[in-house]
Amino acid sequence: MARPGQVIEGPNGFRLELLSIEDDLLVMEARYGGTGEFPPEHLHPRQAERFEVLEGAVRARVAGEERRFGPGDIIEVPPGTPHTMAAGEPSRMRWEVRPALRTAEFFEGLYGGSIDFAEFSEEFRLT
Repeated sequence: MARPGQVIEGPNGFRLELLSIEDDLLVMEARYGGTGEFPPEHLHPRQAERFEVLEGAVRARVAGEERRFGPGDIIEVPPGTPHTMAAGEPSRMRWEVRPALRTAEFFEGLYGGSIDFAEFSEEFRLT
């Protein structure tokens, strides 16, 4: 079961720390290793995301538009909006998901090696 303070490690230097888990809000800190590779484009049917770049820079594609974001920049992703992001240098972001739903458990399964994507269709869908 996901819990605040938990760290989830992913590929290529990706690191996700769960800071706060409430019904209406999940707050995380994400670190990117800087490979520059975009993960698959996806959407969240009922969740909004907000990212604040703390260090480094990221490229984000939101609704087909690609932009570069640096420290202090905010990326807002409304529910149902296709998006993906990558960092070409080591980067760190604050990441909020509203409502939280089972997003923390999704990441546990995704990077823990065992996930049934159909089980998390309310949290994540490939486009």
